[in-house]
Amino acid sequence: MTEYFDDTETLDPHERERRLFAHLVGHLQMAVAKAPGWERRLNGFDLAAIDSRAKLARLPVLRKSDLMEAQKARPPFGEFVAGAPGSFSRVFMSPGPIWEPQGGGSDPWHGARALFAAGFRQGDVIHNAFAYHLTPGGFILDRGAQALGCTVFPAGVGNTEAQVQAIATLKPVGYTGTPDYLKVLLDKAAELGRPVRSIKRALVSGGALFPDLRQEYADRGVDVAQCYATADLGVIAYESAAREGLIVNEDMIVEIVRPGTGEPVTDGEVGEVVVTNFSPVYPLIRFGTGDLSAVLPGTSPCGRTNMRIAGWMGRADQRTKVKGMFVDPAQIDRVVKRHPEIDRARLEIGRANDQDVMTLKVESDTPDAGLKAAIGETLRDVTKLGGAVEMVAPGTLPNDGKIIADERVYE
Repeated sequence: MTEYFDDTETLDPHERERRLFAHLVGHLQMAVAKAPGWERRLNGFDLAAIDSRAKLARLPVLRKSDLMEAQKARPPFGEFVAGAPGSFSRVFMSPGPIWEPQGGGSDPWHGARALFAAGFRQGDVIHNAFAYHLTPGGFILDRGAQALGCTVFPAGVGNTEAQVQAIATLKPVGYTGTPDYLKVLLDKAAELGRPVRSIKRALVSGGALFPDLRQEYADRGVDVAQCYATADLGVIAYESAAREGLIVNEDMIVEIVRPGTGEPVTDGEVGEVVVTNFSPVYPLIRFGTGDLSAVLPGTSPCGRTNMRIAGWMGRADQRTKVKGMFVDPAQIDRVVKRHPEIDRARLEIGRANDQDVMTLKVESDTPDAGLKAAIGETLRDVTKLGGAVEMVAPGTLPNDGKIIADERVYE
């Protein structure tokens, strides 16, 4: 059995870099020629001269806030898509909202390589518990698994008892989904007296895989790897059996920049992940993910030679994932504006019983007993997630500019 998905994973790093930037010039020219949004954004730059990371860093970073504004002005895609409907098979809506087309090919989000590194092989049956509704979440690894030759059960999110029934019947060898939901499934199976021992490996994303949870899975016979993916770009980086950082996917250029700027930081320094892809349908050039990470020195002990990053280390813009879904300061602002009684609010994210939990701390003078419950309902309506509400005295919350405080521990 081969150890690598293909030969590109063990390329000499200098040769990989040469190939990437040899391809980049033509890709930039294609994007400008076919997508008016890129033509406007890159006007005045000598694209033929972008043959190194230093020169790539001269181009502006496109952040999600920029993309959302462009899409509002020129719906649905802000004219950043290099093709008309018919050149792509699906359109998705991610929170924001942000509209995304599905790229071409059998594995448009480049998930097969990550699945292979996690131990999946042709013929495996995979229980996919990522959401298939509105967003591309469920399709990202679904398509990658099919490209690898696996069979997928599209479980999606929720209806846990039915999912346990499906696992007991189909006996999948693997799971894909958020880190927390695998525990929900295993615990529910044990509660129902239907152990699901067929699952031996998992590839998780959409949330942090905490060390204690990974160890619990190992104790229960499941080897869990993680990958870092976004709806816009697909799988950006993935773990190998070495479990030493996340290896950047092939055919992507990843930079780490100082948050709020486009300036690359030195290796090892924490900054925002910025990615350039090579999609002919949805080219994204210096796309700021808003996620924080850092470059790790050297190459992986597994023999793969691409850049490694430390994994997801939080959000540069306070936008964060809770149970696999993004929550951002604009949503908390909407909660506040629906209740004039609120003076200030701060959402704190923590962990309890191996699950993400939210607590909205609210400063208010209003003694209305029903206000707390009403705010809780608004919080659920706006974020689509449940959370506690804690009323605190005016002047209690820290004056640190934080609307969302992620207090989970990532080490």
